Amino acid sequence: SVTTAPGENRFMPLVCICSPKGGVGKTTVTANLAYALARAGNKVLAIDFDVQNALRLHFGVPLSDGRGYVARANESADWSQSVLTAGSNMFVLPYGEVTEEQRLIFEHNLTSDSNFLARGLSSLLNYPGLIILADFPPGPNPALKAISPLADLHLVTLLADTASLSLLPHIENHRLTGGAPPDNKAGYYFLVNQSDNRRHISRDVTAFLQQRLGDRLLGVINRDESVPEANASQQSILDFSATSAAAFDIELVSKRIAGILGIQVGDGAVHANLRTSSF
Repeated sequence: SVTTAPGENRFMPLVCICSPKGGVGKTTVTANLAYALARAGNKVLAIDFDVQNALRLHFGVPLSDGRGYVARANESADWSQSVLTAGSNMFVLPYGEVTEEQRLIFEHNLTSDSNFLARGLSSLLNYPGLIILADFPPGPNPALKAISPLADLHLVTLLADTASLSLLPHIENHRLTGGAPPDNKAGYYFLVNQSDNRRHISRDVTAFLQQRLGDRLLGVINRDESVPEANASQQSILDFSATSAAAFDIELVSKRIAGILGIQVGDGAVHANLRTSSF
């Protein structure tokens, strides 16, 4: 089994949601997948590794709430104290509002101390029945490189456009994770977001990726105006418009992730009463 430290066995799956470029809707995908997995009865934690600190907004955390783990990470070995409850079976660990100095110190610790991230997440990584989805800034970054050895699956989010297509060799050469293949159970999988059947280039790129990636393509999320409307109301697409195309697509992808990782519906619910508070 994968371990976070000598003698410590991991109990939970960890999914890294990443992309070689920005603007692909990665944070929205992370939040909606978290909601889908939680609705199936699992305990889910969404972690934000992006200094933009936007993931929290998808879970109803007010814009004025600057709490997060990064400012405290340089002083505390346990980041679980910064976890916020976001609903039934749902938790979020925000990046938080930080100074430039705090960000630089955090990234220095990630690159200079190989156990820094594992120590910070230790109690979460070993929490029974918990599914962790981690959202990263675009491109190679210190957090993604540091967490990759602990991850069970990397979900690379792309758009159905030529820019994403041109970056496919970059991903397949493992440059996102520092040049080495990810040392995890499932490896790389892909997701095409905002595919638009009305646009010729979008249809062509989607078809090419389906052929090129095969079973490694977990799904295609269709462009749906309900998604930005759901974001504006701080709701998941599943709650805002359960019958929308995007809601159907997200739920299908969540089921495929669960299948790959051997997550049974309701696994998290078995452990939901282990603790009555947060972590």
